[in-house]
Amino acid sequence: MDRGSPEDTATDMSAVRVLLLPGWLDSGPGHWQTLWEQQRGWERVVQADWLWPRRGDWMARLDEVLLEPAAAGVAQRPVLLAAHSLGCHLVAAWAAHSRHTDRVRAALLVAPPDTERDDVPPQLAGWRPTVRHRLPFRSHVIYSDDDPYGAADVARALAAHWGSSAESAGPCGHINAESGLGSWPLGMQRLAELGQT
Repeated sequence: MDRGSPEDTATDMSAVRVLLLPGWLDSGPGHWQTLWEQQRGWERVVQADWLWPRRGDWMARLDEVLLEPAAAGVAQRPVLLAAHSLGCHLVAAWAAHSRHTDRVRAALLVAPPDTERDDVPPQLAGWRPTVRHRLPFRSHVIYSDDDPYGAADVARALAAHWGSSAESAGPCGHINAESGLGSWPLGMQRLAELGQT
């Protein structure tokens, strides 16, 4: 992907609608998704239950949010999905079943966890088996070399199944608030590149 300056492309995103898809327990203060929401006015898809996430409920909620502009009579803009952690698995599961995938131009998938590890919390058991179907839109996975919730080789394998390009962000933990990335220019750049026609 193009490695130009984030400022070059991230500033012109008015032609797309960006939906932020947090993972388990939501994204709190200091998380790049929260900062993007605050700084750019992008939409967080709010789930009814962040503690015990039900895959089917999360998929239905994403469908609801995608259809909201049409129901409100607002002109439909192509959608970019910016997913973190379990949100990546939401994108995969939703895309395998939804009839509205044509509304999505592309997806940024950040730090997909390994939901099939033996030590996965019981709250996430319903996300097994991992959906590995090829996504019907462009996608890019960014993973960390030292993610405690998913090894780099697992992230690369998921990217291959999903038909996504993949890139390492280096040793960044779970690429969350604790990673100290601020508004995370790399992620913003990659999202902007995905948004280009």
